[in-house]
Amino acid sequence: MMNTGTGTEQAAAAADIQQNPYKADFPLLAGRPDIAFLDSGATAQRPACVLDAHRAFYETMNANPLRGLYSLSVAATDAIEQVRAQIAQVIGAVDDQGRPQARDIVFTRNASESLNLVAKSFAPCVLETGDEVAITIMEHHSNLIPWQEACRAAGARLVYLYPTKTGELTDEEIAAKVGPRTKIVAAAHVSNVLGVENPIRKLADAVHAHGGYLVVDGAQSVPHMAVDVRALGMDFFAFSAHKALGPMGIGVLWGRHELLDEMLPMLTGGEMIDSVTEQEAVWAPVPEKFEAGTQDAAGIYATGEALRYLTEHVGYDAVRAREAALVAYTMERLAELPYVEIIGSPDAADHHGVISFNVQGIHPHDVASILDMSGVCIRAGHHCAQPLLTWLGVENLACCRASLAFYNDATDVDRFIDGLETVWRTFHA
Repeated sequence: MMNTGTGTEQAAAAADIQQNPYKADFPLLAGRPDIAFLDSGATAQRPACVLDAHRAFYETMNANPLRGLYSLSVAATDAIEQVRAQIAQVIGAVDDQGRPQARDIVFTRNASESLNLVAKSFAPCVLETGDEVAITIMEHHSNLIPWQEACRAAGARLVYLYPTKTGELTDEEIAAKVGPRTKIVAAAHVSNVLGVENPIRKLADAVHAHGGYLVVDGAQSVPHMAVDVRALGMDFFAFSAHKALGPMGIGVLWGRHELLDEMLPMLTGGEMIDSVTEQEAVWAPVPEKFEAGTQDAAGIYATGEALRYLTEHVGYDAVRAREAALVAYTMERLAELPYVEIIGSPDAADHHGVISFNVQGIHPHDVASILDMSGVCIRAGHHCAQPLLTWLGVENLACCRASLAFYNDATDVDRFIDGLETVWRTFHA
């Protein structure tokens, strides 16, 4: 489906979930009509153009970037720098004239590494004994454990913000938990379990009022919605390429330049130095000082193509409209099954592609296994969010999660519902 017409027209067309102009772009989905892939929250499928780009790098510019003055190496270096600028533009990391600030984009292996980099290299710059780090109980372990460790190292206190049972962080909770001792607030933009979008701008205003900093995990937002790090008041923002149609093994960290500049590197070695003597080294400038060793240049190049496909070929307006329609239809169909318990908000509008649930009396692992026999792929387990499931009182600290993407359609949802009926019959024959 070519991105033609106005954004409103594209969104209206995309919201027709009985039709699917997207699956043909995804080789795995096109080649496996027997499956309904509902686990995009864990990793997205890749369109053919991304797979082609990955191969094209090795076929046309395979050389170590930054390390050679010959044309192949220069081409590889230029390719990486162009993707830096592209990412900066996509997430709103621009100056007052709208120019992308490519030098503030750091490539890592995944969002987990990006968040660890902030916790290990930035937190020691500002965190002291008696300070507080505030995070939400909804955090993925990747945005929780690093702050446990940072607080332990600094003698600081880890404070939790608790939402309502439907996932809303209230103004009262923010005011109660973010105060004069708060140096850092770390929050998911979108919860990987509840699907709810957190009030990032309110969190930014609250922590900035006390001279602190906001770190945002965007792993579940970049695949679903436009992001503007400046407008939302973020100080750091992390996401993974593989959840946004790109290859595995590529992560992104954006940070305000002055903050990145004062941080020490987490890894040392090749290409992250300006000079080295027998006893000392001088670090390269941002971002190279955080990118020790050879980068996955082909993966970075393919990430650029993934973001081009997502933002230009499909477009975020179409993504949001289609996923909203898919979630609404899924919630409507799930309501037909009295034995299914939705975790989080009953309002479909609060679920950005993610619906977590349990089937009464049946372990989530059994649900997922039986669904797999029908070709339906969902996630079952704790979803790297054990404190959240504990707080919610979820039995066995496990639940099922169906996570939708724009390349799904009503047929996928119907197969999912049929599969759940099979699950129930299996245990209640």
